[in-house]
Amino acid sequence: MLIQRYEIFLKTSARTDMIDLTGQVQEKLDKSEITNGILLVFVPGATASLTTIEYESGVLNDLARAIERLAPEGINYEHDLRWGDGNGYSHVRAALLKPSLSVPVIDGRLTLGTWQQIVLLDFDNRPRERRILIQVIGEGN
Repeated sequence: MLIQRYEIFLKTSARTDMIDLTGQVQEKLDKSEITNGILLVFVPGATASLTTIEYESGVLNDLARAIERLAPEGINYEHDLRWGDGNGYSHVRAALLKPSLSVPVIDGRLTLGTWQQIVLLDFDNRPRERRILIQVIGEGN
């Protein structure tokens, strides 16, 4: 059993950035030499999450609108009253969508659907530098 760890660093702008990580994650998997197992992607922090979705402008816009309906930006959040940073909505959004994602690895490839990509969602109300952790566990050559 092999375990390999990697990191990706990226800069985000603010307010529901959606960034396709699939290619970068596959590059890390290729370096790992693991052919069969599981790949975990995790974003540390309370205002970002990971998901899979078709990375296409129409569905990305649909997702952004759905997230806005679930946890609207323009309402009062107790977090904002306590801390005054105005990003209570981003914490709620991240909690609903979760900080990690697991993907099976078969024959050295991410087992994703044809139209499925790994996407970082950064909800914070200010630019951030995000660290994405990748851990690959499984059998190698």
